[in-house]
Amino acid sequence: MPIEDRFYRIVVDALTHDRLTLPTPPEVALRLRQLLQDENVSSSRLAAEIQRDPAIAVRLVRIANSAALRTGTRVENVQQAVMRLGFAYTRILVDGLALEQMYRAPHPLLADRLTRCWRESVEVAALSRAIAAECTMLPPDVAMLAGLVHRVGVLPILRLAETHAAALASPQVFDEVVEALSPRIGRLVLQAWHFPDALVEVPAAWPDFTRRHEAAPDYADVVAVAVLRIRRARDPVRHAVDPAMVSAYARLDLEPDFDLGGAGPLANAYADSLELLQAA
Repeated sequence: MPIEDRFYRIVVDALTHDRLTLPTPPEVALRLRQLLQDENVSSSRLAAEIQRDPAIAVRLVRIANSAALRTGTRVENVQQAVMRLGFAYTRILVDGLALEQMYRAPHPLLADRLTRCWRESVEVAALSRAIAAECTMLPPDVAMLAGLVHRVGVLPILRLAETHAAALASPQVFDEVVEALSPRIGRLVLQAWHFPDALVEVPAAWPDFTRRHEAAPDYADVVAVAVLRIRRARDPVRHAVDPAMVSAYARLDLEPDFDLGGAGPLANAYADSLELLQAA
């Protein structure tokens, strides 16, 4: 049996028999979500929780001081950062910063794949935020979170790959298994993390570019178009997809080659969002 098939069957067996180890929600993100259920929670209380994770605290202040948010007054501490960013945006950024820490692996092959996966997720998140703001009624910051978690299903596969030689014997093995199984696994991860239903569906729905529905654009539409545009910009031949098959373009009223490098509203919103996410 080829090594690809062996590892694929290992993952499928773990998934089928409910033996797949799902990552636990980042602790700081979970605590923040719980605190924000209280309408009277203060910025100082949120800041105190964030400061329990010094790495995230430092990066949040850095984001608040980025050029895209700079107002002339420098943020000096976490509480000021929370006040500048707003509670909802702070929570989503903390989710993202905590999630990034999970995209690490000791094995060079897996570390490289995860680094590339996370970098693309950041670009997709920035573009998802811009598309939501310019083309939908969806909350842009939630769309950004959808972009950050759209490939979260890679993480449980990573944990299995670290202990199975079949996954490490060829650079293609990890990629093939991730492409085939991570959408379904990503849905399970977000369910376990008690994400809203609209986000839970994103990992499994966005790769289906032929998906059709009559409702207003949803987060999966936004992420799908963002992924296609980011990949098309990077390698138009390798990532060519027939635009006629992608119904999300029509729902978002976008052309497949919409401008990312010009001075239009969408391009500007993308540049600002990407700067925010990369500022950390």
